[in-house]
This record gives sequence, C-alpha cells and structure tokens, in this order.
Amino acid sequence: QVQLVEAGGGLVQAGGSLRLSCAASGRTFSTYAMAWFRQAPGKEREFVACINWSGSRTNYADSVKGRFTISRDNTKNTLYLQMSSLKPEDTAVYYCAGTQTVALIVRPGQADFWGQGTQVTVSS
Repeated sequence: QVQLVEAGGGLVQAGGSLRLSCAASGRTFSTYAMAWFRQAPGKEREFVACINWSGSRTNYADSVKGRFTISRDNTKNTLYLQMSSLKPEDTAVYYCAGTQTVALIVRPGQADFWGQGTQVTVSS
C-alpha cells in the first residue's frame, strides 16, 4: 500500500509563496501519475494540478495556471507544488493523490491513494 505524506502548508499573506511537498513510500513512485487537489470548507474537492509519471506532461486548473507549478523528483519519491502570487481564495486543505491506472489525474475518482492533507491559509 502506498502512503503519501504532505508537508509545507501554513499561513501566508496574499501575494506570498509556499512550496508543498508530498513524500511517497515504496519503490514504485516513478510509475505513478500524481496530482494535487484542494478542498475549502463547504466546497467539493477540486483539481489543482497533475503530472505524469516522468514529469514530461502537466496540466493545471485555470484558477492556478501561471501561478502554481507542479513537479516531481523520482529519485526522492517526492511530489512538489510551488505556489506563488497566492490569493485568499487559494485557502484550502491541499491533498496529493496518485494512481497507476491513468496517465494524468484530473478528477478525484481517478486517484487510488491519497495523503492526509496540509492546510494552506492565505490572509488578505
């Protein structure tokens, strides 16, 4: 069973930056498609960004395009999300997720395993 552990969340002012990380257990991380999702209070979990197994393909939600960058280091079994120009509406719990069954994850139902989440709060 794959375990994912997110880190890097916190409180930041609008316009600031944060880098989230997601450490994966096991030796097959390089075969997983990975993604970041987020969920704000009272809202459904929504797609943020995804990356294929090699890092050669990425996709972003329109709301974060140009501000967030997803990347991975398969030698460290770690997924990253660099977030810049943060806005109060980016406030949410951020989750990493993975699967071996699709090339890119864009819907929560496509992920087979999830991290526990990390809180990101952006103050105005």
